[in-house]
Amino acid sequence: MENHPIENLMKCTMENIKDMIDVNTIVGEPVVTGEGTTIVPISKVSFGFASGGSEFLTKHNSSNNLGNLKVPFGGGSGAGVTVKPVGFLVIGKDSIRMLSVDADNTYDKIVDSVPQVIDMVSSIFNKNAKEKEQ
Repeated sequence: MENHPIENLMKCTMENIKDMIDVNTIVGEPVVTGEGTTIVPISKVSFGFASGGSEFLTKHNSSNNLGNLKVPFGGGSGAGVTVKPVGFLVIGKDSIRMLSVDADNTYDKIVDSVPQVIDMVSSIFNKNAKEKEQ
């Protein structure tokens, strides 16, 4: 049995989408700075496609009993891809950070403040330990 034209249309659309999107679209190529820091871009990718078609009956083949008669086919397909930068993974000698593209990112602020909180708590414990020794 021969494939219906809509199958070929959908297959072609999916192959082209597959060519447009690969893992490097989401996790980009790493960039290494002069100081040795590696920066990896991270993106959100959304895509979709639609296809459709119709067979057109003429005056000569308008009966319901078409058998193996081929009728004209018209079809089309379309696809859309959105690539939105989310942030950058910054890998330094001593740390790894996720820099978000969103200016108001609470998670990033919390992660940035953790070393300061640890230093504060550590200094309080050290101060209390010194006071007990005296």
